[in-house]
Amino acid sequence: MCLILVAWQAHDDYPLVVAANRDEFFARPAAPAAFWRDAPQVLAGRDLEAGGTWLGVSRERRFAALTNYREGGRQLPDARSRGALVAEFVRGRTHPAAYLAQVAATAADYNGFNLFVGDGERLAYYTNRGDGRPRWLTPGIYGLSNHLLDTPWPKLASAKAAFAEALAGLPASSPFFELLADQEIVPDSHLPETGVPLAWERILSAVFVRSESYGTRASTLLTMRRDGQTSLLERSFDSDARLVGQVGETFQSSLISTGV
Repeated sequence: MCLILVAWQAHDDYPLVVAANRDEFFARPAAPAAFWRDAPQVLAGRDLEAGGTWLGVSRERRFAALTNYREGGRQLPDARSRGALVAEFVRGRTHPAAYLAQVAATAADYNGFNLFVGDGERLAYYTNRGDGRPRWLTPGIYGLSNHLLDTPWPKLASAKAAFAEALAGLPASSPFFELLADQEIVPDSHLPETGVPLAWERILSAVFVRSESYGTRASTLLTMRRDGQTSLLERSFDSDARLVGQVGETFQSSLISTGV
């Protein structure tokens, strides 16, 4: 997952709204979002290589999502799979604070990551490239790409602005998918330097990433209403950016948020 936009307690009717793009190599096998057979309370896509996921939600209102922290040349060849961090939280019952304490204790075993975890009452951000402490989020709109939370990369700034406008139109979903489909490449003068070649910095600068081998494979919109109704819409794409699949699931959560 390389772009996550989050509205936390920023809408009267929707305490949590998430719009996200998952970028990955097309050769890496994955399953679209579905309720898991081995954890029927979990709704998420699945990485079929390592078994984890990039974004998931449960019937108990547990939510988690992650992005990789991009740092060319600094990769542990034997690192643990980051997708397990999302999967273990959404399928478990551990309090978010206790869970993040567990994650912090083993954070060095993973390549760089950014992680959101929440239980409907609170939402936290954690990275193993920061000070080692979780950040408990106050009501607002947040954006995450492949650096730290709210790092003002051009694509993140434009996507956050469009996301804020789309919130006013809920429950309409099309404005969210339109912003996630933006393929504009950022001028070289505005590109970050993350240790990858310039050609890749250009490709990765778009909200919707396109290349022959790597790109945006899924766009997801997740909404949790204050009355407990949760909806997830996911669109899947091939290497030519063609829509190849769509999933829509709506369920009533067994717990209802009372707010922050």
